[in-house]
Amino acid sequence: MKFLSIAFAALLGLASFGASAAEANLKTVAAVYQNKAALAGKTVSVKGKVVKVNNGIMDRNFVHVQDGTGGEGSNNLVVTSKQTANVGDQVAISGKVVVNRDFGSGYSYPLLIEEARITVKK
Repeated sequence: MKFLSIAFAALLGLASFGASAAEANLKTVAAVYQNKAALAGKTVSVKGKVVKVNNGIMDRNFVHVQDGTGGEGSNNLVVTSKQTANVGDQVAISGKVVVNRDFGSGYSYPLLIEEARITVKK
């Protein structure tokens, strides 16, 4: 049994060795909120569930992603993208962290992930 545990651990190590750069930057929604100042201008990746979608606003789609982390005010990540997804989809997103984005007309966001690449997980 101990041998199987060692073999399994070795396999996990090999699997993580082949991780992509996007996976290396994988963050939780809560972590993005907690570190938004340090992450501003950097590309991050997040996995989660789409809870709301507003398509075709100001030539972009607004996709809201949650992963079960964070509390009130820090559990919903707003993502802008040319791509979209459907409510209920499990997605992986990767985009640039932007803080204090004001589009005018009352559309102001303390935190956004902009120009994101959205991949729907099957």
